[in-house]
Amino acid sequence: MSENLKQKTTKGVLWSSIERFSNQGVQFIFGIILARILSPKEYGIVAMVTVFFAVSQTFIEGGFGAALIRKKDRTDNDMSTCFWFNVGVGIFFYILLFLTAPFIAQFYKQPILEPIIKVSGFEVIFYSFCIVQQTRFIIKVDFKRQARITIFATLISGLTGIILAYLGYGVWSLVIQGILCAFLQMILLWVMSKWIPNRRFSIDSFKYLWGFGSKMLISGILDTLYNNIYPIIIGKFYSPAQLGNFARAQGWAGFPSNNLTSILQRVTFPVLSEIQDDDERFIHSFRRILRMSSFIVFPLMLGLAAVSSPLVRVVVTSKWDGCTPLLQIICFALMWYPVHAINLNLLQIKGRSDLFLRLIILKIIVGLGVMCFTIPIGITAMCVGMVISSLLTLKLDTYYTGKFINWGFFRQLRDLFPIFLNSLIMGVLVYLSIYYIHTEWIKLFAGCCFGFVFYITGAYFLSKSELKEVIHIIRGK
Repeated sequence: MSENLKQKTTKGVLWSSIERFSNQGVQFIFGIILARILSPKEYGIVAMVTVFFAVSQTFIEGGFGAALIRKKDRTDNDMSTCFWFNVGVGIFFYILLFLTAPFIAQFYKQPILEPIIKVSGFEVIFYSFCIVQQTRFIIKVDFKRQARITIFATLISGLTGIILAYLGYGVWSLVIQGILCAFLQMILLWVMSKWIPNRRFSIDSFKYLWGFGSKMLISGILDTLYNNIYPIIIGKFYSPAQLGNFARAQGWAGFPSNNLTSILQRVTFPVLSEIQDDDERFIHSFRRILRMSSFIVFPLMLGLAAVSSPLVRVVVTSKWDGCTPLLQIICFALMWYPVHAINLNLLQIKGRSDLFLRLIILKIIVGLGVMCFTIPIGITAMCVGMVISSLLTLKLDTYYTGKFINWGFFRQLRDLFPIFLNSLIMGVLVYLSIYYIHTEWIKLFAGCCFGFVFYITGAYFLSKSELKEVIHIIRGK
């Protein structure tokens, strides 16, 4: 990797990390406070409608953002066309959600969902107005201003949600918090991007954007539905409280995995797109990104599984004990998420959205097959099914990587095995070392300290190059 590219990547990762983890850290703190005030049932009610907003946002983006990033000769007409498409689809989906709200409420047998959907639907419109603005920041690898926007919006909306929850607004405190955050982000992105769309809607631009984005759209819809199918099923066949415990477990497990992967994807997509025609540089950079992401995510996930019990009790009290075993299991499923995502990212960079779509369909078939088998057994069994699905689909996601750059499933496993082994040993040692400690907060603190020491020590022997790279990044070299 050239020095210029390396500096660009490092700077992007740094500010994207600040944005994501400052934002998520603030959200985490606010979430802890809200979880202490509210119940798993109230969180479960909100989780029931999450999938509908997630699918709507996928339709609105339409894969056009990725198409703009990939296009080297993008114009203002391209961006304006993307903007008007986003807004038009956003308004359409708000109307659709408004009209279907009674039927969704009837499906879950929760009447309160109807007004929640009608009000929360404004998030969809706010989102549609700022996709291009966000994309422009990503193209420039400028995450510094995004960090400021995201943190400010999260702080104001989070404080508002806490005040409303304390005043007794219950589930509506979560609803208003989400709407306010989306609104503030929209306003600030417009102000700081200093870009205003022109009135032109270019058919030629639309054809190009749609040519690439349509397959990404279908892939995104299927992937979003697949990622949210568990909340749909649990919300339908189990209680809101059980769904709340699952959502809490999935959210905490996804905190390190999803956020770190999102950071790497946002930064590496534009950076790797620049060197997509240089095979040698591309392969070298791809392997480094894959190993570095695993070096960070694997220990975080297995460490989280080891300290999950004291973490839940210390942070959100024993009323959330039901999420502990689910959290432990889900950690083993989501630890592989960076490997999945980075391999799929390669297909986008290579412009093979058709293969991306094919993989998504195959993964859904595998995942649904496993899920259908586990539904009658219970929520715990469904979580075990998530682990099985993750491992089975890992082979699928690495197939085309092997075809394009000759670095497929077995080569990637060989690269990642020392990191996995070190993380697994660390997790087991942490679990055993805190087992006989009876005070929960001491158990949590000791587990975190032991985990850090065990992992760094093991990394010195098993993955020294990644350890040195992290140290260099921390030192700013």
